[in-house]
Amino acid sequence: MASDRMRRVDEAIRQVVGDAVASDLKDPRVGFVTVTDVRTSADLSHARVYVSVLGEPHEREQTLEGLRSAHGYLQQRIAGELHLKRTPTLEFAYDDTTDRAMRLDELLDAELGAGERHAAGHHAGDREGGEAAADTGDRRRGEEPEHR
Repeated sequence: MASDRMRRVDEAIRQVVGDAVASDLKDPRVGFVTVTDVRTSADLSHARVYVSVLGEPHEREQTLEGLRSAHGYLQQRIAGELHLKRTPTLEFAYDDTTDRAMRLDELLDAELGAGERHAAGHHAGDREGGEAAADTGDRRRGEEPEHR
């Protein structure tokens, strides 16, 4: 488990790289990028920067190539803003969390049927769904549901 200090370092690097990518990089290969996470080694020699990229797979790869080519500039920004004992070497990796979540959603839709799944989610706030949700909460607390 990462120490509090390492979590703060990871977050600071994420912020600096995210700001630099959003405002300073002029590489046309770099598309719409979000820096989602950073994992820095304990000795600060290496940092893996996870990014989410909007677009098709070939656009994602082009964006990663653009980020890799800008690693020197980004490391310079980190060194200038964070004043760490060492400036880590940056490695960029595609964060596939969004892709996996969308795939899981597709599988659930296929299994449950899109109509049933979405209807169940949208009706939770109406009288019937709301009462069912309230009844469940009452039972978890060991209380009997109130009948109306």
